[in-house]
Amino acid sequence: MSLTADAPLSATFTWIPRQADFDAFARLSGDDNPIHVDPEFSARTRFGRTVSHGMLLYTRVFAHLKALFPGRTHTVQNLMFPNPSYADEELTFSFLERNDEPGTIDIEIKRSADGAVTLSGSCKLGGAA
Repeated sequence: MSLTADAPLSATFTWIPRQADFDAFARLSGDDNPIHVDPEFSARTRFGRTVSHGMLLYTRVFAHLKALFPGRTHTVQNLMFPNPSYADEELTFSFLERNDEPGTIDIEIKRSADGAVTLSGSCKLGGAA
Protein backbone atom coordinates (compact mmCIF):
# COMPACT_ATOMS: atom_id res chain seq x y z
CA MET A 1 0.00 0.00 0.00
CA SER A 2 1.03 3.59 -0.48
CA LEU A 3 2.93 5.14 2.43
CA THR A 4 1.90 8.77 2.01
CA ALA A 5 -1.60 10.13 2.40
CA ASP A 6 -1.53 12.11 -0.86
CA ALA A 7 -0.07 9.30 -3.02
CA PRO A 8 -2.39 7.05 -5.00
CA LEU A 9 -3.16 3.80 -3.27
CA SER A 10 -1.43 0.69 -4.54
CA ALA A 11 -1.71 -2.79 -3.08
CA THR A 12 -0.83 -6.37 -3.97
CA PHE A 13 -2.31 -9.63 -2.67
CA THR A 14 -1.91 -13.29 -3.51
CA TRP A 15 -4.41 -16.14 -3.53
CA ILE A 16 -4.32 -19.78 -4.55
CA PRO A 17 -7.72 -20.86 -5.87
CA ARG A 18 -8.62 -24.50 -5.29
CA GLN A 19 -10.95 -26.82 -7.18
CA ALA A 20 -13.22 -26.66 -4.13
CA ASP A 21 -13.53 -22.88 -4.76
CA PHE A 22 -14.56 -23.51 -8.38
CA ASP A 23 -17.08 -26.14 -7.26
CA ALA A 24 -18.57 -23.94 -4.53
CA PHE A 25 -18.87 -20.97 -6.90
CA ALA A 26 -20.59 -23.20 -9.47
CA ARG A 27 -23.15 -24.29 -6.87
CA LEU A 28 -23.72 -20.71 -5.72
CA SER A 29 -23.90 -19.13 -9.18
CA GLY A 30 -25.51 -21.97 -11.12
CA ASP A 31 -22.64 -21.85 -13.64
CA ASP A 32 -21.66 -25.51 -13.66
CA ASN A 33 -19.97 -25.44 -17.06
CA PRO A 34 -17.71 -28.51 -17.11
CA ILE A 35 -14.68 -26.36 -18.00
CA HIS A 36 -14.85 -25.15 -14.38
CA VAL A 37 -15.94 -28.27 -12.47
CA ASP A 38 -15.13 -31.44 -14.43
CA PRO A 39 -11.42 -32.32 -14.45
CA GLU A 40 -11.91 -35.22 -16.90
CA PHE A 41 -13.78 -33.03 -19.39
CA SER A 42 -11.33 -30.14 -18.94
CA ALA A 43 -8.34 -32.39 -19.54
CA ARG A 44 -9.58 -32.82 -23.13
CA THR A 45 -9.84 -29.06 -23.78
CA ARG A 46 -7.12 -26.68 -24.94
CA PHE A 47 -6.63 -25.69 -21.27
CA GLY A 48 -5.87 -29.24 -20.13
CA ARG A 49 -7.50 -28.68 -16.74
CA THR A 50 -10.28 -26.78 -15.02
CA VAL A 51 -10.24 -23.00 -15.16
CA SER A 52 -11.69 -20.43 -12.81
CA HIS A 53 -14.96 -18.66 -13.44
CA GLY A 54 -14.18 -15.06 -14.35
CA MET A 55 -16.72 -13.84 -11.82
CA LEU A 56 -15.12 -15.92 -9.06
CA LEU A 57 -11.96 -13.90 -9.67
CA TYR A 58 -13.99 -10.73 -9.64
CA THR A 59 -15.59 -11.57 -6.29
CA ARG A 60 -12.07 -11.67 -4.84
CA VAL A 61 -11.31 -8.33 -6.49
CA PHE A 62 -14.52 -6.85 -5.09
CA ALA A 63 -13.69 -8.03 -1.56
CA HIS A 64 -10.24 -6.42 -1.77
CA LEU A 65 -11.75 -3.18 -3.08
CA LYS A 66 -14.20 -3.10 -0.16
CA ALA A 67 -11.28 -3.60 2.27
CA LEU A 68 -9.01 -1.04 0.58
CA PHE A 69 -11.72 1.61 0.18
CA PRO A 70 -14.17 1.07 3.07
CA GLY A 71 -17.49 2.82 2.72
CA ARG A 72 -16.99 3.69 -0.97
CA THR A 73 -19.54 2.63 -3.54
CA HIS A 74 -18.52 0.67 -6.60
CA THR A 75 -20.10 2.38 -9.58
CA VAL A 76 -18.69 0.70 -12.68
CA GLN A 77 -16.13 -1.87 -13.74
CA ASN A 78 -14.49 -2.78 -17.02
CA LEU A 79 -12.92 -6.27 -17.15
CA MET A 80 -11.17 -8.59 -19.60
CA PHE A 81 -10.01 -12.16 -19.02
CA PRO A 82 -7.15 -12.71 -21.52
CA ASN A 83 -5.77 -15.95 -20.02
CA PRO A 84 -7.09 -18.69 -17.76
CA SER A 85 -6.57 -19.03 -14.02
CA TYR A 86 -6.12 -22.60 -12.84
CA ALA A 87 -6.79 -24.40 -9.57
CA ASP A 88 -3.78 -24.75 -7.28
CA GLU A 89 -1.75 -22.02 -9.01
CA GLU A 90 -1.00 -18.83 -7.11
CA LEU A 91 -2.44 -15.58 -8.44
CA THR A 92 -1.15 -12.07 -7.74
CA PHE A 93 -3.76 -9.31 -7.50
CA SER A 94 -2.60 -5.72 -8.05
CA PHE A 95 -4.57 -2.54 -7.46
CA LEU A 96 -3.39 0.95 -8.40
CA GLU A 97 -5.37 4.15 -8.07
CA ARG A 98 -4.81 6.40 -11.08
CA ASN A 99 -2.98 9.68 -10.45
CA ASP A 100 -5.01 11.50 -13.09
CA GLU A 101 -8.38 10.04 -12.05
CA PRO A 102 -8.76 9.67 -8.29
CA GLY A 103 -11.30 6.96 -7.54
CA THR A 104 -10.42 5.00 -10.69
CA ILE A 105 -8.58 1.83 -9.80
CA ASP A 106 -6.57 -0.22 -12.28
CA ILE A 107 -6.83 -3.93 -11.48
CA GLU A 108 -4.72 -6.81 -12.67
CA ILE A 109 -4.49 -10.48 -11.77
CA LYS A 110 -1.48 -12.47 -12.96
CA ARG A 111 -0.51 -16.08 -12.60
CA SER A 112 2.44 -15.83 -10.24
CA ALA A 113 4.38 -18.65 -11.92
CA ASP A 114 4.53 -17.24 -15.44
CA GLY A 115 3.18 -13.66 -15.17
CA ALA A 116 0.30 -14.29 -17.59
CA VAL A 117 -2.48 -11.75 -17.02
CA THR A 118 -5.76 -13.49 -16.22
CA LEU A 119 -7.85 -10.40 -15.39
CA SER A 120 -7.21 -6.86 -16.54
CA GLY A 121 -9.45 -3.91 -15.99
CA SER A 122 -10.48 -0.95 -13.93
CA CYS A 123 -13.27 0.21 -11.71
CA LYS A 124 -14.65 3.56 -10.71
CA LEU A 125 -15.46 4.18 -7.08
CA GLY A 126 -18.14 6.59 -5.97
CA GLY A 127 -18.60 8.37 -2.68
CA ALA A 128 -19.51 6.86 0.63
CA ALA A 129 -22.24 4.24 0.60
